[in-house]
Amino acid sequence: MSQSNVQLVDVLEAHRFDEARLADYLRQQLPGEFDGEMAVKQFQGGQSNPTFLIEAGGRRYVLRKKPPGKLLPSAHQVEREYRVIRALRDTDVPVPEALHLCEDAEVIGTAFYVMRYVEGRVIDNPVEADLTPEQRRGIMNATADTMGKLHRVDYRAVGLEDFGRPGNYITRQIGRWTKQYEASRTGDIPAMDKLMAWLPENLPDADETTIAHGDFRVGNLMLHPGREEVVAVLDWELATLGHPLSDLAYCCIPYSLAADAKGMRGLQGLDLKALGMPTEDEFVARYAEAVGRSGGIEAWPYYKAFALFRLAAIVQGVYKRALDGNASSQSAITMGDRAAQLAEAGWREAQKLG
Repeated sequence: MSQSNVQLVDVLEAHRFDEARLADYLRQQLPGEFDGEMAVKQFQGGQSNPTFLIEAGGRRYVLRKKPPGKLLPSAHQVEREYRVIRALRDTDVPVPEALHLCEDAEVIGTAFYVMRYVEGRVIDNPVEADLTPEQRRGIMNATADTMGKLHRVDYRAVGLEDFGRPGNYITRQIGRWTKQYEASRTGDIPAMDKLMAWLPENLPDADETTIAHGDFRVGNLMLHPGREEVVAVLDWELATLGHPLSDLAYCCIPYSLAADAKGMRGLQGLDLKALGMPTEDEFVARYAEAVGRSGGIEAWPYYKAFALFRLAAIVQGVYKRALDGNASSQSAITMGDRAAQLAEAGWREAQKLG
């Protein structure tokens, strides 16, 4: 994985496990596939489920596991990640090949799964990457197109009819992330309190259900080493049956944040045309064409407000875990101010609807 924002490091102290036991286990579970001496490195850069590069017998694999310590309810469900990746393997949604799920915590201390390594690039922020305007435009178009591919999948046809409850996704998400936020609260964020009151009261009438990734953004896409093409969608931890516009709004969050925002740089204030970046309207239109959606999006600022609220709650959880000492990234401790920034941006979006 040649990528500037994610580095391989020695396994962090908090995430160490019995590597010899893992090697023995994988040799038994993947006979003829997994052999030879095993080497393990950790990907530094993810904020949630610890992720490792496994090399053995000239082959490379990626292992994702739950973090150690006490976890919030329904968080870090690697079992669900594995299931959705397996379900999508015969669709046109690019996903890594999922090889094995282990739900026995005795092996390395938590549940985990193993997938085949995909060669490519991960670019967290196209604006800051060394790219031409044409490359940036290509990456953003590929992002919109790939999201459209996902939302076109018939979740029943791929065996995911029970992967979540159809309908009322946003209502349930507001309740879930309100509870998660309260469970990880470390202080007061007035904008967050306003959003928690406003969102349930202003829900749009229209409802839709598709497979929703839950964390769909450029930084969770593996790009082809030499082309602006998505070769794998990564990090399915939050995937469920949900509202497709929740993914679209989440992917559009940078359009609601200032370019000079501390810690979470957005796109406001940049010359998007000179950079090759689409405007928000252009990106939304590209997605609409890819998914076959006609007409505009009614109450679009609502979905943006919801996405910002939800990410604020997630970020607050990362910060709380960092304070408790079990977040998977050394940078997580710096996230204290970000939840407030996101909540304030969400409240600004909400006010556009009056």
